[in-house]
Amino acid sequence: MPEVNFESLDIVREEYDWLIVSKPAPLLIHPTRPDDEFTLWHALQERYPADNLFLLNRLDRETSGLVLVSRNKETSSCLGKMMMHRLIHKRYLALVSGATPPNDRIDAPIGRKSDFEVSDIYVQQIIHPAGKAAQTHYRTLETRQYQGQAVSLLEIELLTGRMHQIRVHLQSTGHPVIGDKLYGPDPAHYLRVVEHGWSNDMLESLHLRRQALHASRLEFEWGGEVISIQSELPKDLQSFWDSCKL
Repeated sequence: MPEVNFESLDIVREEYDWLIVSKPAPLLIHPTRPDDEFTLWHALQERYPADNLFLLNRLDRETSGLVLVSRNKETSSCLGKMMMHRLIHKRYLALVSGATPPNDRIDAPIGRKSDFEVSDIYVQQIIHPAGKAAQTHYRTLETRQYQGQAVSLLEIELLTGRMHQIRVHLQSTGHPVIGDKLYGPDPAHYLRVVEHGWSNDMLESLHLRRQALHASRLEFEWGGEVISIQSELPKDLQSFWDSCKL
């Protein structure tokens, strides 16, 4: 777990009504149960104790990148409506297995696997005709080689916001996100980590300790200004990408 406190928080932009923070992986974004695990929410509360904070976009534990945070109820309501009407545009960077097409739009409904069949993993999602509509668009920025296998760098836009949408859609096309324990080469990796923690022997098939997914861009209009914030690949993902050969 990264060492994160209110002093080490990477605040990318700070305004009176909102702020944008860069979340590291594998930091949990907010509490999910009443235990002692420290989250991004706790770090923000320590730094802004007088604010009524609300996280507008949620990232998985192992996804890094930009998070938009409102600082009062009025802004939360306004930004929430903008998010609902897709007036806040988000982009992601992902490293995936295989050589991907230059562009692709994936249109496939997503639902919780346990709603349709037996599943040992409650959070696991699948593509299913009875699921909720989901659309993902990506463009391929570059393809390289890692240990004799193709790896592609994608820029991704979500046209809907389903749970695990990017990871499920990319897996369905045969291009899972590198390092994904749940939607990668074997979902048993996910169960092993939950029950026993990380083991270095997983690197042979996963290549990374965490999924190579990064929330890289936020863009929206506020007070007559177009806010456009970008974030490059973090060091761990950049290092892996640099190790891939052209």
